[in-house]
Amino acid sequence: MSSLEVWLIIILVLGVIASNLAVLKYSNKFKLPPFGKPQQKQHTAKDENQTENQSVDRAENQAKSQGVKQKADSSNRPD
Repeated sequence: MSSLEVWLIIILVLGVIASNLAVLKYSNKFKLPPFGKPQQKQHTAKDENQTENQSVDRAENQAKSQGVKQKADSSNRPD
């Protein structure tokens, strides 16, 4: 092998090592969840609005059903 080929191989190997180090440095910025633990869903403003609406609907339905029960109880009372 000529000395030119040896230098090209050395430069190629150093380039591969440098690129791998650059990729490791870049990927270190990303935070991944721990392996094996379930991932929790992040809440967004849209999700909060939906849960608020569901809570309000549930409360209204409970109030309506209690009102129906109270009317039924009052109509069954002996006078």
